[in-house]
Amino acid sequence: MVARRFAGCSVPVKITLFKAFCQTFYTSSLWANHTQKADNALRIQYNNTFRVLLRLPPYCSASGMFADAHTDDYFAVMRKKVASMMRRVGGSDNSILRVFAERLDGPTMGRFIKLHVLHAA
Repeated sequence: MVARRFAGCSVPVKITLFKAFCQTFYTSSLWANHTQKADNALRIQYNNTFRVLLRLPPYCSASGMFADAHTDDYFAVMRKKVASMMRRVGGSDNSILRVFAERLDGPTMGRFIKLHVLHAA
C-alpha cells in the first residue's frame, strides 16, 4: 500500500517514509526468546519492503542497497535499539533496573552480544 501510494515521490522522501514506517520495531530491544527462523523471516521482509518501495530488483544486494541509501539495515536497527535500552537501564537511578543491567548472563545481554558478535558489520 505504501509503495503504491507514494510511487511518485522522490527517493529521499521514500527513504524517510521507510524509516518512519519500517524502522520502529516497538519493544524489539526486549526480544530475547525467539527463533532464528522468525528473525530471518522478519529481516527478509524488511529487505523486500525496501526493495519494493524503491523499485529495486529482487536480486540486488541488501547491504549494497542500504549503503547506497545511507540507511540502517535490519541488524543495525536491532543493535541500536538494544544498545539504547541497555544504556537507559544501566544509567537508571532505580536499583532494581541496575541489577538487571549488571547481569551478564541475562537474556537482554545475550541478545546484545548475539547482535554485536554475529551480525556486526
